[in-house]
Amino acid sequence: MNVLAIGCHPDDIEISCCGTLAKCVDRGDRVVVCHVANGNMGHEIIKPDELRLIRREEARRAGALAGIEVVTTDVGDLLPNGCSVEQRDKIADLIRQVQPDFIITHGPNDYMPDHREVSKLVFDASFVASCPQYGNGGKAAVVPIFYMDNLAGLNFVPTEFVDISDKIDLKIEMLECHESQLKWMRDHDNIDFAEFVRTCSRFRGIQCGVQYAEAFCQELVWPKVTTRRLLP
Repeated sequence: MNVLAIGCHPDDIEISCCGTLAKCVDRGDRVVVCHVANGNMGHEIIKPDELRLIRREEARRAGALAGIEVVTTDVGDLLPNGCSVEQRDKIADLIRQVQPDFIITHGPNDYMPDHREVSKLVFDASFVASCPQYGNGGKAAVVPIFYMDNLAGLNFVPTEFVDISDKIDLKIEMLECHESQLKWMRDHDNIDFAEFVRTCSRFRGIQCGVQYAEAFCQELVWPKVTTRRLLP
């Protein structure tokens, strides 16, 4: 299968679903991760132009640990816009290129405005990509969308779980690649974000009877629903 995960910032996928994506790679799937925003505003000291390049490299290194292809649409932080035709069409073109069997992205009730905008962009782009007469041509199937967990699991009711007990160490290793974010939070905010993510994964594991898990909620709209189990 082809799997496309579309996150907003260069560490969002590692936080919420990279264990699942690593299991997809293990079963032979092609996995592509796209970051819509480039993360250029994610530091109080490092300037945006420099940080943009740092975070792109961090994301590339994280993806390489699991055999994941990493791309970006290179939109500046705070600029994702669910009503932007240009941004929507970039994502639609990516969907046509990847031809995913399913898509993972942010939920529409996520805590961060940028994440909510990306959620809308992906939902709309997945339909646009199915219209062969629009834009640059080509056609992708209308496929299931799974929303990855909200930060800390707040206001998120899962419909699916994936056991990542054998991938939790890899998940944390991938997250630690985003040094510009995790080091700053440890040094200045007194937050060990790796521990935070591990704890949330443990909590989701408790809910479904395993050591560690990632949680998802399927978008239940026609014709994005299937009887097939797609998540690993």
